[in-house]
Amino acid sequence: MAAMTTEQQSEWLLEMIDVSKSFPGVKALDNVNLRVRPHSVHALMGENGAGKSTLLKCLFGIYEKDEGKIFLLGQEVNFTSSKEALENGVSMVHQELNLVLQRTVMDNMWLGRYPTRGLFVDHSKMFTDTKHIFDELDIDIDPREKVANLTVSQMQMIEIAKAFSYDAKVVIMDEPTSSLTEKEVNHLFKIINKLKKKGCGIVYISHKMEEIFQLCDEITILRDGQWITTQPLQGLTMDQIIGMMVGRELTQRFPEKTNQPKEVILEVEHLTALNQPSIQDISFSLRKGEILGIAGLVGAKRTDIVETLFGVRERSQGSIRLHGKEVQNRDAHEAIHNGFALVTEERRSTGIYAQLDISFNSLIANMDKYKNGMGLLSNTRMKSDTQWVIDSMRVKTPSQRTNIGSLSGGNQQKVIIGRWLLTQPEVLMLDEPTRGIDVGAKFEIYQLILELAKKDKGIVIISSEMPELLGITDRILVMSNGRLAGIVNTKETDQNEILRLASRYL
Repeated sequence: MAAMTTEQQSEWLLEMIDVSKSFPGVKALDNVNLRVRPHSVHALMGENGAGKSTLLKCLFGIYEKDEGKIFLLGQEVNFTSSKEALENGVSMVHQELNLVLQRTVMDNMWLGRYPTRGLFVDHSKMFTDTKHIFDELDIDIDPREKVANLTVSQMQMIEIAKAFSYDAKVVIMDEPTSSLTEKEVNHLFKIINKLKKKGCGIVYISHKMEEIFQLCDEITILRDGQWITTQPLQGLTMDQIIGMMVGRELTQRFPEKTNQPKEVILEVEHLTALNQPSIQDISFSLRKGEILGIAGLVGAKRTDIVETLFGVRERSQGSIRLHGKEVQNRDAHEAIHNGFALVTEERRSTGIYAQLDISFNSLIANMDKYKNGMGLLSNTRMKSDTQWVIDSMRVKTPSQRTNIGSLSGGNQQKVIIGRWLLTQPEVLMLDEPTRGIDVGAKFEIYQLILELAKKDKGIVIISSEMPELLGITDRILVMSNGRLAGIVNTKETDQNEILRLASRYL
């Protein structure tokens, strides 16, 4: 390994110099630079598809870079696996959770590096070590609990604790707050400050501007696979950062609302899920061309509403009427047949088939449409509809045959929305549709949602981002602990009223 000077060693923990990486049909990175100091939080920003994840996968040994050099603690490195990166002091908290759901918390913490006593796993030490880390980070989770029983936010805290357990010098955090409450976000920031005081360099990826300004010391911006700038955050404005990210001035955060709600399309009365705790006695209506938001704190059971409407959860009572006619929606297949569509919150686990191509992911919800009289699939129609998804959703991809897992999060989300539009739904339900998506892609998805509303679709959107709900919806249904706390007109409400309602039944 090539050594660096003492001066260089003291200034930089990590240097990635002129890193390039190409895939068939696309140059993902073109001479990109990233330099991270000790005792600092370094923001890495750019639109989805800018190259952030590819750059860090080159660091982490998941991808092999084509060109460039990487220095860690003054030594040139070329990791060939994430295990090697972890063992050398580079840890990563992924946006998409990577836990084994059927194993315990402590199993997940030490997977691949179990403490042993002779030939056997030392469960006592594993429990003690996990508890010690949790105590240090003020995480209140039983190490013996099965991960499947935890909330998404608790799983996210386990991922953060796992990264902490490696005693890493460089910690990469990819959208770490996307599933956290405000209280948990503050908790995470305390953990980050502990790491910073210890001398760590934290690479922080987030599309939430408020977090970047609150937490970070320096910022590197990528655009279209190229390095744009690295500079101190102090003195920069939000508009300047967005301008550098998108390469143009983004004059407004939300498109102008031109949809006009009409007659009632969906009536839901006394909806209650079978397995409690869940939703109880939920009643509301949805009009043609209306965008209805669902707000609430984590644990409010917002997702349970759309899952029950879609037949993923069984209901114990209540009625669902579409165009005045009662529908049962006993399972997802029946719900799709009845004109319902659901874009789920967890893209990776319940939204995409990551190892399969865009064509499969676009068409899977609508395969019966492509069968001819002999029951064979029509390639011509399948190619045509896949291209419609790519063109109408403005998906950035080399071809229809590209694996969806290689696309950015924003482009994956566009494919999923396109998939459901091919089913020609009457009611489109979107659960956190812009989670982990950059400001430019968010604006495009807002435009798509508004265009659908103008075509008389009924839209239900769940979001944890209050500005998003206030910026795009017509009415907001507020949930509190599984119960309906109120429904407000968006133009006549504000954040304080929504939070007050969200706390009503706590």
